[in-house]
Amino acid sequence: MSAALPSEIPILIAGGGTVGLTLSLLLSRFGVPSLLVERHPGTAMLPKARSINARSMEIFRQIGVEEDIRANSPEGFAGTTIWVESLAGKEIARRHSSRAQAASAAASSVRGALCSQDLLEPVLRRHAEEQPAGALRFNVELADFFIDADGVTAMLRDRVDGTPHIVRARYLVAADGARSPVRERLGLKRTGRPNIYDSVNIHCRADLRALVVHRPASLYYVEQPTLRGTFLTIDGGTRWGFLIHSLTQYGFTPETLTPDRCVAMIRQAAGLPDLAVEVLGISFWQASAMVTERFRVGSVFLAGDAAHETTPSGGFGMNIGIQDAQNLAWKLAAVLGGQAAPALLDSYEAERLPAAQLTVQATLDNMLSLGRTEKQDKAQLPRAQYLNELGLIFGILYDSAAVVPDGTPVPRIDDPVTQYVASARPGARAPHLSLERGGKEVSTIDLFGGGFVLLAGPQGEAWRAAAQAQQGIVPLALVLGQDVHDPGGGWTEAYGADPDGAVLVRPDGYVGWRCPALPKAPAAALRHALDRLLGREA
Repeated sequence: MSAALPSEIPILIAGGGTVGLTLSLLLSRFGVPSLLVERHPGTAMLPKARSINARSMEIFRQIGVEEDIRANSPEGFAGTTIWVESLAGKEIARRHSSRAQAASAAASSVRGALCSQDLLEPVLRRHAEEQPAGALRFNVELADFFIDADGVTAMLRDRVDGTPHIVRARYLVAADGARSPVRERLGLKRTGRPNIYDSVNIHCRADLRALVVHRPASLYYVEQPTLRGTFLTIDGGTRWGFLIHSLTQYGFTPETLTPDRCVAMIRQAAGLPDLAVEVLGISFWQASAMVTERFRVGSVFLAGDAAHETTPSGGFGMNIGIQDAQNLAWKLAAVLGGQAAPALLDSYEAERLPAAQLTVQATLDNMLSLGRTEKQDKAQLPRAQYLNELGLIFGILYDSAAVVPDGTPVPRIDDPVTQYVASARPGARAPHLSLERGGKEVSTIDLFGGGFVLLAGPQGEAWRAAAQAQQGIVPLALVLGQDVHDPGGGWTEAYGADPDGAVLVRPDGYVGWRCPALPKAPAAALRHALDRLLGREA
């Protein structure tokens, strides 16, 4: 081994992609030691996923990597999708995503970003390696593992010199991709639609600035009778992805799609027969829409593509994996820190499995509506929900033992994919509300992510002592009008609480408990809520 590995570690993470790296960062933030192993020598070599939605960027802001991600994002290209006969030719249609418009701005103080995976992962890796609690080892694979009542014994192998190593972990998190060896080793089945269509991603260098400067977009769908492909914006200038859908139906195979043939197709799609093109990488893959039957087996958890595989339509695959990591990290930290009972970990699957099912189905419906799973002679515009999925981004609701219901009904909406109704009902993401702290404007989103937060109304001073009585479990209690100010007076409506009420927000930014009015014994009420939420009630 190139660097010494521990023989014991609380958390072993298998997989060093976006999800594994995010989990490492989150665990370090909670002070939980972890070891991440990745069989490849480094992070992603190809652009792969690019779209980071606002919910994921909220998480990245909370862990201090937002600015570095935005530094690798092309400005002005997000939010628009254009259909063309060729980049130099006639425009067929365009769509402006609600994600980049006023509806999203009202839902969050944070906007989404375009950042290709080959640029995102080095940022996450650098920040993760700076954390003393998290160790990262690339070129090291998880060769095998055994589960017992007290944890996992893992056999690691250095892929350079073959050196074996045994490590004992309390928990193993499999973030090892759609072909997850851990999932296969556990014998878990998946449901959904596998191998819907075959595709190729071509990473290329070509100067397309003159063709896009007047109409910046994140996606350019090219619609031709003999070629249907998509230009994927990476830097908005000279570096692009080109995605070809349903290869075999158009007569292409991996064997015949040589670099020279790729150059010819990119020129055809651009509408410039003499365009200078350099092929940087070619990746063949199958699109699937699958959800694993279980996200937990004993001390092993599945996250990201190991747990759910989406089609790329809508850009949700990477994002729901990031949110898996956030959901799981604080629960592992609470259990390992003795604040929660092990039963809390059951809520990971209870919350994230339904979220994955809803999201995977939405991406499948998006893909089918695009008409790119079979040969088409003319353009087909997608369903109205495509790129307008505010409900999926902000409106996922949790129903588990880690949520204490308050008896209020679920907000009524017609379409859970597109519609988002801000609510502080337990199980919902805590709403964005503009506040003032220390003379500066802040969002409620900026208050969350580091631990439990008890947010109380302007007449809720008694909640401060109630939080202090919880032995550090609620490290932050904020009273409106004292610690933070509500200049717009939106607290009561946004959070559904009286001036003396309070809302308990979990470390992942979801409302865990709401007490609309001050009870006679607030400390006892808060303690009881925490006992239920943290699985300690029994």
